[in-house]
Amino acid sequence: MQIRLAHTTDAAAVNELLHQLGYPQGGTETTATRIQTWGDDPASAAYVAEAGGDLLGLVAVHVCPFFERAGSWGRIVALVVAEQARGQGVGGQLVKAAEVFATGRGCVRMEVTSADRREDAHEFYRRRGYIAQTGRSSRFLRDLDDTDRSHAGGTARRRGQA
Repeated sequence: MQIRLAHTTDAAAVNELLHQLGYPQGGTETTATRIQTWGDDPASAAYVAEAGGDLLGLVAVHVCPFFERAGSWGRIVALVVAEQARGQGVGGQLVKAAEVFATGRGCVRMEVTSADRREDAHEFYRRRGYIAQTGRSSRFLRDLDDTDRSHAGGTARRRGQA
């Protein structure tokens, strides 16, 4: 098995992996563009695990500088292992690739979120030294529509901040 950076030609296989994770994808061109965008961003990387011409897994990682202190942290944005390859060490190797990427960019901490229903994934992360933050912090989400983006940009520009 080889861990390598994802290529745009991997888009169809990446779509299948993301579908297995519960995120059905549209066309392969959209995914290929996303892979290219991540490849062009020095703070981001998408790695795949490949064996015998088949993609067995995917991890996407992003680096973000802390604001409140020195250093940066890495975030595993997506991790999926093909159903037929689970339990064979693929996920561990992908996480290691993400951690090496993050460490190489000055990260002192890694973060990953996982849906509450994914107990197997939670145990997977615990075995790798990740500590659950349940009860210590909460995650809040809000989808932004076009109105929100245009209003926020206009407000910042009026204040002379954009």
